[in-house]
Amino acid sequence: MQKVRQILAAAAFAGMAASANAQAPTVKNVVLVHGAFADGSGWRGVYDQLTRRGYRVTIVQNPLTSLADDVAATRRALDRQDGRTVLVGHSWGGVVITEVGVHPNVAALVYVSALSPDAGETTAQQYAGFAPTPEFVIETHESGFGYLSPAKFKAGFAHDVSDAEAAFLRDSQVPINMSAFQSKLTNAAWRTRPSWAVIATEDKAFDQAMLLHMAKRIGARITTVPGSHAVFITQARVVADTIEQAAQEASKAAVAGR
Repeated sequence: MQKVRQILAAAAFAGMAASANAQAPTVKNVVLVHGAFADGSGWRGVYDQLTRRGYRVTIVQNPLTSLADDVAATRRALDRQDGRTVLVGHSWGGVVITEVGVHPNVAALVYVSALSPDAGETTAQQYAGFAPTPEFVIETHESGFGYLSPAKFKAGFAHDVSDAEAAFLRDSQVPINMSAFQSKLTNAAWRTRPSWAVIATEDKAFDQAMLLHMAKRIGARITTVPGSHAVFITQARVVADTIEQAAQEASKAAVAGR
């Protein structure tokens, strides 16, 4: 009889544990937001890393026509998620996730060599007081859209990829409406969402002091890694590891009721 009671107790305990695990909220969704002069295909390495680990990954294709348009594209992606999500932005994508990251599905933010203005600030304001970046040259077309200089593209954007890959990135770049950099943000999602930052130490698009200043201001957990501005391509594993850390920490916080 004692043995029967032990078996029943063990079964009940296993059932309660299974029920608790089934109810424990986990973060398995990731939305990736690209920056200016690029499109979502640059996330392929990060996508492959994360999907192999069991994450559901969605890649936003920003039109780069205005902050409002890019926010709308990202919001549509967030609306399609089936639960809590890690929202990730590279470069200009950081501005987008800062604005739209107050979406109820967003559990954490990851900034990948990215901008992170405050509410009421513009992207352009973030550069004030920091060193210029002479290798990162934007040429503005009469239409108001900016392209990276073909002659300096590799040096400024992706010096650590092959010549052939740099040429492809250069020739497939997506221009951005330069007026977007003057748009004031309404939200600063990093004020209410935990944040992580991956900073490429050889980034020629931003002064290193600027990247560190932004990351520290938002209270991000910072990872530094050798790499160009194309760190989302060249250091895909490090970026994926950081995203996974954010997902795990957000899951723990949800279980703890924080």
